[in-house]
Amino acid sequence: MDLLTYKTYSATAEFDADSETFQGRVLGIRDVVTFQGTSVAELKQAFQDSVDDYLDFCKSRCEEPNKADSA
Repeated sequence: MDLLTYKTYSATAEFDADSETFQGRVLGIRDVVTFQGTSVAELKQAFQDSVDDYLDFCKSRCEEPNKADSA
C-alpha cells in the first residue's frame, strides 16, 4: 500500500466506485482528518490542504496538533 506524505503526516486513500471519488484519511493521530478528490492530483492537493487546515485550526485554538508518533 502506498502512502501519501506531507510535512510529518501520512495518509491512505481508497476509491469509492459509487461516488467516483477517492476518500482519504490521515493516519496515526487521534484527531480525524479526512479529504477527498476526483483525481489523483486533486486527492494529493486535498490531503495537503487538509493537513494545513488542521494545523491552522490547532494554532487558532492554541492547541498542539497530534503527531503521528503521539497517537
